[in-house]
Amino acid sequence: MTSSPQPAPSAQATKEPGGGGNAMALLVIASCQLMVVLDITIVNIALPHIQRSLEFSTTSLSWVVNAYTLTFGGLLLLGGRTGDILGRRRVFIFGVLLFVLASLLGGLAQNAGQLLAARALQGVGGAIASPTALSLVSTTFREGPERNRAFGVFAAVSAGGGAIGLLAGGVLVEWLNWRWVLFVNVPIGLLIALATPRWIRESERHPGHFDIVGALTSTAGMVLLVYGFIRAAQDGWRDGLTVASFAAAVVILTVFILIERQSRQPITPLHMFADRNRAGTYGMMLSLAAAIFGMFFFLTLFTQNVLDFSPLQTGLAFLPVSVVIAIGAGLASRFLPRYGPKPFMVVGGILAATGLAWLTLTDVHSTYAGSVLGPILVFSLGMGMEFVSLTLMALSNVPTHETGAASGLLNATQQVGGSLGLSILVTVFGTASRNEADEQVPRFLEQATPAERARFERTGDLPPPWADEVLSSGVSAAFIMAAIFAVLAALIAVVVIQVRPSDLERLGGKGLGPV
Repeated sequence: MTSSPQPAPSAQATKEPGGGGNAMALLVIASCQLMVVLDITIVNIALPHIQRSLEFSTTSLSWVVNAYTLTFGGLLLLGGRTGDILGRRRVFIFGVLLFVLASLLGGLAQNAGQLLAARALQGVGGAIASPTALSLVSTTFREGPERNRAFGVFAAVSAGGGAIGLLAGGVLVEWLNWRWVLFVNVPIGLLIALATPRWIRESERHPGHFDIVGALTSTAGMVLLVYGFIRAAQDGWRDGLTVASFAAAVVILTVFILIERQSRQPITPLHMFADRNRAGTYGMMLSLAAAIFGMFFFLTLFTQNVLDFSPLQTGLAFLPVSVVIAIGAGLASRFLPRYGPKPFMVVGGILAATGLAWLTLTDVHSTYAGSVLGPILVFSLGMGMEFVSLTLMALSNVPTHETGAASGLLNATQQVGGSLGLSILVTVFGTASRNEADEQVPRFLEQATPAERARFERTGDLPPPWADEVLSSGVSAAFIMAAIFAVLAALIAVVVIQVRPSDLERLGGKGLGPV
């Protein structure tokens, strides 16, 4: 039997658990998660400015998001495993500091390649810090209501951080410039790194080894898969590089699965999928992440390019999302011990799908109050319910020494699902936009002045209002696919998830008996 680990000398000053110590520990952990999640969307608000500054096309612009989320999602499992083996607190600090360095480099980028490289390095830092943060919640708070509340805060931050990022990004871009959406992470990350040794204890180390080959093959396979979808949006499905990317992705991901099946300590513990609830949770997270990434990405473009919102106005437009997600997360965490997670998974998926389906009605005549606000409130309430339920279900019945791997796998499905889903939505957007452009170009040429014709022949870009029609058509088509993703999540909850009396007992922190 393993004895309880003694605190390392450097951890002696760390506050004991309980009371203010636990509150401060949760503040540090949640702040890190907020910084990591916020960085997925804080850059979204600056995308139009980055596009003009560094000369990205609309479809290639998604790589500013995907360069981060792919390395983040692809290496999350390795990051979680690293915390289990080397100690979660020291790995947490290292991940935060690496994130800070990458943010500084990204803010200083002078061309597209430098920015994408910095975003990828940010993803590496986030992949180290984020799963370790979730593991620290599991090991710091007692199972039952205390841990439920902590998970509720963590899940609310994870889900609501996206909207907070849009607001913060709007302020920074409006008052400073797009580079500050990256620079802002530097002081925040340094404060987190300095506070961690005081408020968080070091965890016990668990022997093991690092599955580097598994991490590299999984990341490479997903990058090629996402590249294939984005390439298809630009050059069509018959393009040679598109076909080659998909073929290479299938081969590499097959090799990855074979490696994981033969490894003694795989980066992706395949036995975790044997539990139907956990497998269903991962499937739901893949689908819902695709929906939420798409919602933020396309609504950001729509509000700034069609509604003519400034970056700050766009950020404020998304502020209700954070509030309603927090309400949904609070309701779910409060009533989970009584009803279990399944009702919130089902209802949350239905609400998310309803909001996205409502957004498909947006067009060039839409207004924020009449066409955007209602749908995002419905969507946000559903997502708040979902994230708490999914987090608790994914870590249910997981041994302490595997919490890093389990939390990493949950985060990985979120980031990979978001990247893969966004690439699919960009493909749908690109196809619908091209079809609409075929109709709008003749209309433009009929009314264009000689100067406008010359500009179009030189740039290939339609001016408003024709460009707005093209963008609106593509965005509407993308929301149709996003709604399908949310419906799929709700169906998985109905068919796969089974809540047992023992699950309710753990959620309540005591035996509740059959319900």
